[in-house]
Amino acid sequence: MTRWLTTGLLLLASTAAAQGNLIIRFLDVGQGDAVLITSPEGKSLIYDGGRSETRMRELIQQYQIKNVSLVAASHADADHITGLVPVVEQFRPQLFLNNGLAGTTRIWSKLTSAAQQAGTKGLVAQDQVINLGSVKVTVIPPPPGMKAGEQNTHSVGLLIQYGTFKALMTGDSETAETEGWLKTYPASALGPIDVYKSIHHGAKNGDHPAWLSAVRPSNVVISVGPNNYGHPTTQALALYAKAGAAVYRTDLNGTVTVTVQPGGQYTIKTERGKSTPTPTTQPRSQSTPLVIPATPPAGVNVSYANCTAVRAAGKAPIRVGEPGYSRKLDRDGDGIGCE
Repeated sequence: MTRWLTTGLLLLASTAAAQGNLIIRFLDVGQGDAVLITSPEGKSLIYDGGRSETRMRELIQQYQIKNVSLVAASHADADHITGLVPVVEQFRPQLFLNNGLAGTTRIWSKLTSAAQQAGTKGLVAQDQVINLGSVKVTVIPPPPGMKAGEQNTHSVGLLIQYGTFKALMTGDSETAETEGWLKTYPASALGPIDVYKSIHHGAKNGDHPAWLSAVRPSNVVISVGPNNYGHPTTQALALYAKAGAAVYRTDLNGTVTVTVQPGGQYTIKTERGKSTPTPTTQPRSQSTPLVIPATPPAGVNVSYANCTAVRAAGKAPIRVGEPGYSRKLDRDGDGIGCE
């Protein structure tokens, strides 16, 4: 059974019933990662901060961020932590979640110094659940056996859950780490995922078929900007296409905003453009925001192209015998589709 569900609970706010929506913004920070997560109660968490303090200050103003309860660094690379410095300085968050592997760069020293001055407490990732208001944040720590000193393979993951909605982000994990997670957690605890942040900006050493088969993403967001690494790679894009996921890229779409209603239904909006067409055998909606298909009238045969359509219609999970159920929606064959 999933270990993290039996471990400590850290309360950051009341877990009273939500009155609003969960907002997840995959911020356009150029080549780097930064995700702003705001609960219905107005509590915010920032997972990574991109490579620019100036850019993060602009985004704080643009999105009128009022508070940050927790900052989380997937790992200590500069393109993930630099923007956390102004966040810590301005909002003095309660906690700084990290992998416990100290960085060796000047920006790491600057961040930890800022946290110390702000009174922000360090929190090393382990199997734990953080309640950000009514949003459940499950910490996915690096699995045992990772090579000492390697930041990428010690990336900290976060699983965000609100109603039936699930989002997953895993920093710059590489194959060794995701293979370790597959040995640690059952696939049913990882996926299916509604919105998934591409590993390592779409690098070829990030996502791989076995991992994506467990994650089963409906939508993939690639945090990427101009770079000399070839990100996102054709290999990663081919994997997402094969998975049948709609793909959003911050370099093409700007900040990507996911709005999740209390029941788990969600829409995706971009600053510009639409999701990348995916060469799947089953067409997906590519509109911006995500178009919610109308529920077919009574008496009409119901057919859903995929689980995104099922969720958009508010029918997930869909059980055998119910209108619209089909085996293609029930990957594990347990009689329940789009779980």
